[in-house]
Amino acid sequence: MQRSAINAALLRATETLERWHWSLPAWGSWTAADFAAHPEASAYLRAHQLGWDVTDFGSNRFAECGLVLFCLRNGIVDIRGERTYAEKLLFVGEGQVTPTHRHAAKMEDIINRAGGDLVIEFAASDTDGNVLKDDVTVPVDGLPHPLAAWEPLVLQPGQSVTIRTGLYHRFYGRKGGGPVLVGEVSQVNDDNSDNFFLEPIGRFAAIEEDEPPLRPLWNEGVS
Repeated sequence: MQRSAINAALLRATETLERWHWSLPAWGSWTAADFAAHPEASAYLRAHQLGWDVTDFGSNRFAECGLVLFCLRNGIVDIRGERTYAEKLLFVGEGQVTPTHRHAAKMEDIINRAGGDLVIEFAASDTDGNVLKDDVTVPVDGLPHPLAAWEPLVLQPGQSVTIRTGLYHRFYGRKGGGPVLVGEVSQVNDDNSDNFFLEPIGRFAAIEEDEPPLRPLWNEGVS
């Protein structure tokens, strides 16, 4: 992605937070200079995968296939004394798809916090990650909700769904409903090792630096 496209996505995310009166930790607005001025805090944030992330999943079509995330809190897998849970905010555009994937270790709740409707589709998998045609039942606001494989579940603002480990899922903002502010509460999150996509995603290319960064992303290694 071009840095200008990342910056524009971050500006839209910030406007969404302002619209719905959500505030971030102080380091949520840090610049590269701020990270450089606070090396210990910067190292902690990177190690815990905290802060902003913008991805097009290697598609080069961010508006159609992409996601903006902000990780608020997280632990580190298999480290004694670390948090065993995580919390994120996801900024999902209208019709913008996050590709089908599953997690081997992480169970999560996905919550529609505000905005339009969030659509999620599910499919069960076997131990090797093969898709099954079986019906699935997911807890919606804690209550069982049966679905056929890939049947869309529409979450309106305030509604949530629990996604158990191994369950394939993809989501997007319902067309005509506008962007969605999504919350994620989960077991400890590791984006480096626990995202298993159903179909191969494109190679993540280096960012094209066509303008200075508005906010560093957590995996850029700023110090």
